[in-house]
Amino acid sequence: MSRTRFLLLCPGQGGQHAGMFDLPRTNPAASALIDRLLDMQPKTGDDIFANLTAQPLIVTATLGMWQAIRDFAPAPALVAGYSIGELSAYGVAGAITPEQAVTLATQRAQWMDDCQQASPGQALVSITGLTLANAGKLAGAYDYHISIETAEDSCIAGGPGALADQLLQAIEAAGARGKRLPVAVASHTPYMQDAVAPWARALRAAAFQPMQAPVLAGIDAATVHEHARAVETLSRQLAEPIRWLACMDAAAEAGITVALELGPGGALSRMLQNRHPHIATRSVADFRTLDGIRKWLERAAED
Repeated sequence: MSRTRFLLLCPGQGGQHAGMFDLPRTNPAASALIDRLLDMQPKTGDDIFANLTAQPLIVTATLGMWQAIRDFAPAPALVAGYSIGELSAYGVAGAITPEQAVTLATQRAQWMDDCQQASPGQALVSITGLTLANAGKLAGAYDYHISIETAEDSCIAGGPGALADQLLQAIEAAGARGKRLPVAVASHTPYMQDAVAPWARALRAAAFQPMQAPVLAGIDAATVHEHARAVETLSRQLAEPIRWLACMDAAAEAGITVALELGPGGALSRMLQNRHPHIATRSVADFRTLDGIRKWLERAAED
């Protein structure tokens, strides 16, 4: 009997690209789902990194891929999502329909954009090579807040774009590395506080179905099993840091043996593999065909 405990990873923004639907579209049911979800989305232009475009697109790509592989993938013991990917995770877990997920993603993006317009000129900066405590102190000196904790010496911080260059210079002076990210919204920081209440109301009004697997909450790495807790954690997540490092550790503590990132991109699978190399971890982005994913999952379950 297989002792596989399967984790599905749902990515956030950053890995989207023009061909991200190509692989799931090789499955007819997934292709039809992707078409339905794309038809629901606002026509905001060709910039797939613009917040209002990116968030529903990423949810669509992730849930389209899950539709493409769910007939042969193991039932997940746990689902985890990074930023907007945490909303996708509830779609994977069966709590909400793909259509609900895309509608909610669009609303979330709009409320975040409203916060950005109320306080324009926001930015995200990655910091590598400083402890989280020291990174937080350095970022705070430039009105930046830790947005996502990705490793013991790596994080993302959000704050005023006008001070980004000064912060980057200070990071370099401290012997660390910094990079400004292609995101104009200081997500998961107090800059998003005004979006929390309307987002919570939208989540509370959404019809939730019984969850087929628990979801890891980004704000505290605790498992979520029911609607009320999902509303709380997903809404707070907008203005509070995501503790992704803790989420990876929680997955390992839960006995996860195999993990697959649903894409687009492969950042989450790389982080998990580096942090917990005993977990067999891949991204769908590593494969050319759905059959390749199927064969890898079969081999991973046997190991």
